[in-house]
Amino acid sequence: MTFEQLRIFLAVAERLHVTQAANHLHLTQSAVSASIAQLEAQHGVRLFDRIGRRIELTQAGRLFVGEARDLLERVAQTRHVLDELADEVRGQIRIHASQTVASYWLPPHLLSLRTAHPLLDIALTLANTATVATAVSDGSADIGFVEGAVAQDDLIQRVVARDELMLVVGRAHPWSSQPDVEPSRYASQAWILREPGSGTRAEFEAHVGNAGVARQDLRILLELPSNEAVLSAVATGLGVSILSRRAVQSALAAGEVAAFPVDHPPRPFMVLTHPERHRTRAVAALLALTAS
Repeated sequence: MTFEQLRIFLAVAERLHVTQAANHLHLTQSAVSASIAQLEAQHGVRLFDRIGRRIELTQAGRLFVGEARDLLERVAQTRHVLDELADEVRGQIRIHASQTVASYWLPPHLLSLRTAHPLLDIALTLANTATVATAVSDGSADIGFVEGAVAQDDLIQRVVARDELMLVVGRAHPWSSQPDVEPSRYASQAWILREPGSGTRAEFEAHVGNAGVARQDLRILLELPSNEAVLSAVATGLGVSILSRRAVQSALAAGEVAAFPVDHPPRPFMVLTHPERHRTRAVAALLALTAS
């Protein structure tokens, strides 16, 4: 059994489709099929059932997925250790970041990191705040950046920046000329919001809760998975929203929307690390850059 066989097995197991796995791995379909067949023959076990034109994991295959994933994670950690022995920061840093942070705050820091350490492979994954925290907690991310504090008490959380919330409306909306909108008027509008689990959504809910507005009194028209989608919908006049100032700046400058600060404390952008996992030199370098 080789690490390449494990990598191919996991790619097929996660997609249950040989062609899709082959495309992901940049291999031919025949090479992927041959690797799986060889792995099964070497150990006398059937990992997949072939049912017509589709495949399914057998019971043995389902049990093996966790073992294979753990082993490959251990190999990745071992590579980290070897990379740490080199004079130059190299290898890979796995960064997970929530959308607002990743789109509007993090890029200059990643550019500085890459410029300082050109041999470093930077792998950035975008997800909502809850997913980022889980990734750092379970070790699938080396470091995470999110909007606001998270519930996981097994993580180190440090503030790296702050941002404020803005009430966003279309240019033709009656509120566009009324920058002092009381939260008591929120129930009169249709709301277009980020999805549950995002930092922006959590801050919105904290804002209306602190203002004494009951969640059930709000009419939520749409829940969308990106700031850009929310802004596009708001610009058409479909409803109103509350988003990060950083997310709104471009649309505001282009005259697509009107936006005003709301009465809510500035929210922190947090960096998340795990206290019990090895902190690579790459992570230390990024932490130093974001602290400045």
